[in-house]
Amino acid sequence: MRSAKRIRLMTGSAVVLLAALCAVSACIGSYPISLSDIVAIAVGGEVPAMARRVFFALRLPRVGMGLMAGAGLGLCGAVFQMLFQNPLASPDLVGVANGAGAGAAFAIVCGAGSVRGVTGGAFLGGMLALAGVFFLVWLSGSNRPGIFIVSGILLSSLANACIMLCKHAADSEGKLAAIDFWTMGSLAGITADKVRGAAWVCVPAMLLLLLLHREILVMGLGDEQACILGLPAGKMRMLLLTLATLCVAGVIALTGVISFVGLLAPHGAFLLLGRKNRSYLWMSGIVGAGLTVAADCFARSIAAGELPLSILTTLCALPFFLFFIGSKRGARL
Repeated sequence: MRSAKRIRLMTGSAVVLLAALCAVSACIGSYPISLSDIVAIAVGGEVPAMARRVFFALRLPRVGMGLMAGAGLGLCGAVFQMLFQNPLASPDLVGVANGAGAGAAFAIVCGAGSVRGVTGGAFLGGMLALAGVFFLVWLSGSNRPGIFIVSGILLSSLANACIMLCKHAADSEGKLAAIDFWTMGSLAGITADKVRGAAWVCVPAMLLLLLLHREILVMGLGDEQACILGLPAGKMRMLLLTLATLCVAGVIALTGVISFVGLLAPHGAFLLLGRKNRSYLWMSGIVGAGLTVAADCFARSIAAGELPLSILTTLCALPFFLFFIGSKRGARL
């Protein structure tokens, strides 16, 4: 009973805090929008026409993308940590993030002038990275989690080499700066059309992962326990990894690489709930969304120009893991 009350309390508190962060994020920008303006827009009241246009064209899509990106990365991070039984696992583990970065960098160097071209290159790069991991696992003849980890590290290193090669080939004035900024992650330039496009990929993948929560929890017990309970461990791991990669690639294709959200969010969810169950998956998504929206708020407010999100999320990772390393609770993860 106490556990159920704690889950309800923590989930409700996290949702309220996330809603407050979204409201703050909608107010921040070069054109000031107050909370009273947002309330007036929500209830159909009178507000300046410019405030209404800015809210619907810029602020709302940006907040929506921040929520979807953070929730997707956080949820997929929890899935990776459960599947690999490794507290340091993340979406970067299978090379998806770096693969998407390599695909975007290649598209930029090849002269992709449109956002759609860079996005398509990023998505293709992420999926090719996953296909490469599956090929290496098939080549090894084993489905053990360690083989996936080693294969992911190899593909990540290969993707990093491709990114460096693209930087070497890029001109120093335009393309090099574009590659650098994209690989550090940002919600700048997000529009409603882009959010809808990403939602067609990310939302179904997240819903399917949440519907498969029992299978994820069983896989977290290990392959032997999964087989005893009648679950085909190898095929289920392939399915869950594919769904998680689709979600991560769909996010990264638009936002660029946002570091550590998929790694931090599951730990934050565990610290709040104290256990790993269905609510743990939901909470990982909520914490990931909060981290992303909060980082975006700071990125737009602490400097004259907009900072890349990965700078802030990386800074958040250091104190978190210093606490994690020294925590007895962290030792039980």
